[in-house]
Amino acid sequence: MMQDLGKRIRYVREKKGITLNAFANQLGVSSGDLSNLERGKTDNIELHLLEKIQKELLIFSMVPPDQEEDQITFRFNRAMQQFRALSEAEPGTAEYLLSTLENGLEHFLK
Repeated sequence: MMQDLGKRIRYVREKKGITLNAFANQLGVSSGDLSNLERGKTDNIELHLLEKIQKELLIFSMVPPDQEEDQITFRFNRAMQQFRALSEAEPGTAEYLLSTLENGLEHFLK
């Protein structure tokens, strides 16, 4: 489980273009500790650190824990969390983005 968590953290951190050192500084941990977490070399993680990571990276989805989550499902669920946050902060932008996605899907699925 910790290895999967670490892979998710690394994947999203790199996708966002955040360096290991910068993210470690942001979290208030050493780069070595964050590296160990990302490589699954950590046995436990403090709740406050996990909360900070979730707030920045949105690495946890709403998929029930007993279901395996493939990469596409993970990315889709993460995008949904981001979209919900956007719709609260910028409803007009969220509506435009959703309309664009819907139109694009309709176009490609013809």
